[in-house]
Amino acid sequence: MNTANRARCGPGGFHRLSIFLKTFDHLTVIGLREWVALPDLGVAGLRAKIDTGASTSSLHATDIEPFERDGEKWVRFTAHLGTVVQLRHRRCEAPLVARKTIKSSNGQAQVRYVISTTLALGDRVWPIEFTLACRKSMRYRLLLGSKALIDGQLVVNPGIKYVQDKPVFPVSTSSTGVA
Repeated sequence: MNTANRARCGPGGFHRLSIFLKTFDHLTVIGLREWVALPDLGVAGLRAKIDTGASTSSLHATDIEPFERDGEKWVRFTAHLGTVVQLRHRRCEAPLVARKTIKSSNGQAQVRYVISTTLALGDRVWPIEFTLACRKSMRYRLLLGSKALIDGQLVVNPGIKYVQDKPVFPVSTSSTGVA
């Protein structure tokens, strides 16, 4: 079995050296927080909050502009990455999947753009959908919802964080990250 040799646990953020399963049957075990990459957008080293109560994943984005490319609908946006203290920005483009009404955690309904891109978590890479939303008041710029967990064949151990290694930045399968 594949195991992690470190994880962050315990009250008050104390660290302890422990052995945790990284896989269970055919499923990958993840904690409540994980490092991810969005290779098609040229983004690596992004901390994600795992939220099994949210069906859709969400990415902090502003300056959202829909446009057409070769007859297909796309969206251009600024992805806000990193932390509140160390904020990074990246201008990105991605295929537009839909516009969807989402009820946010504060109960407000918002119409959001939905994009499709790849997500890398640990040694897995798969396509997922994100809504683009303003998450500037949130600690984590990326929220990973239950649909992405199901598609990625992931199971959450809520007692641990950062089980999987930071993903090795895969080569982009398309050129949607804009310098």
